[in-house]
Amino acid sequence: MHDHVISRPASRRLGKHLASWLSRAVLAAALLPAPMMARGERFAFGVLGDAPYNDWQRAQMPALIAEMNIDDLAFVIHVGDFKHGDAPCTDTVYRDRRELFDSLHHPLVLTPGDNDWSDCARPAAGGYQPEERLERLRAMFFSGSTSLGQTPMPLVRQSPDYPENQRWQRGRVLFMTLNVPGGNNHIGDPRKPNPEYVARMHANLAWLAAGFAMARAQRLAAVVIAMQANPRFMRAPAGLANPGFEELIEHVRRETLEFSGRVLWVHGDSHLMRIDTPLLDAGVPLKRLTRLETYASPFLGWIRVRVDDDTPEVFRFEPQPYRPPRPPSMGDSRGSPSAGTGPG
Repeated sequence: MHDHVISRPASRRLGKHLASWLSRAVLAAALLPAPMMARGERFAFGVLGDAPYNDWQRAQMPALIAEMNIDDLAFVIHVGDFKHGDAPCTDTVYRDRRELFDSLHHPLVLTPGDNDWSDCARPAAGGYQPEERLERLRAMFFSGSTSLGQTPMPLVRQSPDYPENQRWQRGRVLFMTLNVPGGNNHIGDPRKPNPEYVARMHANLAWLAAGFAMARAQRLAAVVIAMQANPRFMRAPAGLANPGFEELIEHVRRETLEFSGRVLWVHGDSHLMRIDTPLLDAGVPLKRLTRLETYASPFLGWIRVRVDDDTPEVFRFEPQPYRPPRPPSMGDSRGSPSAGTGPG
């Protein structure tokens, strides 16, 4: 991707229509009956994503899931890209991943990635219409009122149009997912964004505002945002365009500043496991927001996140790199071409 001087026509157009959406979302949250204050709780959850990408990784997934199954986890979040970007976007692949996720003993919450729908227009992926594949994902992974996994947990879904935007609460921590795929968030030409992008981001930002309004009303200790894309935190401070993510970053910054608790922003996409504080406010890192990016192909693994919402930090992170029973052969370490190789 080439760097460009910042141009904000897409952000201005999106922002122009957001005021009524966000005000209605916040008003709706404010009009809910006064909730009882949630009690503190200690628990752990798992995070993984950007896997499996090839045949070898797919063959290792049952062993990795077995590791997670014996761990004491309240639930698991998969941040999307459950296949390589050039792997076929067929119903057969989708069914395989659904069966894989349902082999997890714990509840599993998925948020879709670009490899799973918005990149399906690639010839190697089958030349599908992305919006059609997104609707298929919604039918196969986001129907009903519970998570995936063998012990599903209740979820709140935003609407029939955006069931992949999910929310749940554990103790004094609110969790929410947003459909924000990698690449450029399926914006298309930033000067004339895809209608799908505009409508989806309206929904995403309204869901984000409603979640933070609930967290403030209940005086929660933390909010967790999970999505697939790396929103490229450092591009705007460097004077570079960041189409597809500028509006989202600004809204999360504002919501974090108005919220007294901690914020954990979980994503995948750029294939670099890291835990840091990349969101800036007036040029200074906003310390109450932590970014967690999980392991990704070609490396398998997951992150155990320990939560103690009675402590100031709330979150502790324990990376769990996957160690296969034996390494693959030197000639086939990244899987067959039909499954795709390397980051998508």
